[in-house]
This record gives sequence, C-alpha cells and structure tokens, in this order.
Amino acid sequence: MPNPKRLVVAVTGASGALYAIRFLQQASRHYDQIYLMLSDQAAMVFSTETGGSLSRPFTAAQYLGEEYADAPIQFLDSKDYYTPPASGSFVHDGMVIIPCSMGTLGRIASGVSNDLTTRSADVCLKERRKLILVARDTPFHLIHLRNMVTVTEAGAIVLPAVPAFYHRPKTVEDVVDTVVARVLQNLGVPQTLQPQWQAEDE
Repeated sequence: MPNPKRLVVAVTGASGALYAIRFLQQASRHYDQIYLMLSDQAAMVFSTETGGSLSRPFTAAQYLGEEYADAPIQFLDSKDYYTPPASGSFVHDGMVIIPCSMGTLGRIASGVSNDLTTRSADVCLKERRKLILVARDTPFHLIHLRNMVTVTEAGAIVLPAVPAFYHRPKTVEDVVDTVVARVLQNLGVPQTLQPQWQAEDE
C-alpha cells in the first residue's frame, strides 16, 4: 500500500474509556493502519466503566464492538519496544493518547520512556510529529499544570477531555463525541460528529 495513513493510539488507565472507544470507531474509518496500546489499567477501566471484559489477545471486535471486527487496528504490547512506533524511522501521521493520565503526561514531560506509550510519545516529540494528549483529571495541581506547559513547549497538543454543551447533547455518547470531534479536527481529519459553531452553509 503506497503511503498508507498510519495513526498511533495509546489508552491509559485514566477514567474515560468511552473517549477511546468512540475515537477509535471514528478513526478506523480514516486510517489504513492504527497501532494501539492498552495499558493493564486501561483494560481494568474498560471493564469498570462499560461492564464489558477484555482478554488477551485483544481484538477490535472485543474492544469496539462486532461491527468493527475488520477495523485496521493492530494491538501492541505496551512493554514491547520492538514495534514500529518505538523508532523514529517509522513514519506515521501522529499519535493520540486518549485518555491521558497525569502520570503518563508527567513522564512524557520528563522524558521518561518506561513503556511503549511514553517511548512512542517521546519519538513524536523528537521527530516533530503531531502528539495529542487528551488529559483526563480534575482538579489540576501545580505540577500537572507545569507538565502541560512543558509538553506544549516541546510541541505536543494538550486537549483536555472537556465536553461542550452548546449543541445540546442528549446522550452520554453525544457528550463524549464533542471531545472526539475536536481530536479528529486537530488531526486534520474531516468529522461530522459535531457541526462547526455558527458556520454558515455554503
């Protein structure tokens, strides 16, 4: 496949499994290859927040639903550095960590690559590739805020999981999609989940 569109995605143990699921469901329609890392804690949060269960080896159908069984997702071991995203020589179109725990964000800010997620993020920064961190915590203390400044100065985009309500969402999925839409927009991917505010029809 010439010049495939590739995306790297990581899911940490922060609350917000639905953000990851809804984002991947949308992203799978726009990318030829998605390299996905789930932390052990992310799998536990998935069970807690959705009532489902995950068992290795993970599959797209298990994580996203049967209708996504053929999604172009390759699950990676979060401890395996012998995978494409761990190297700067592997060219891709960006990385999204959704949701991104404050611990993960702090390690990225400090340049600590203790697993494949933080190593892949470090690669994005050094290679000047797009890195979007969907931060999920509240309230933030001063160390959190300073870490956000540090990663922003290094080139990352901090996109907190802060839903919008001006389109009057009616379901939990509608609320989640307000954040997912912004992630897609920041990747440069066309999205129809949310209309542009006050945009006039042409």
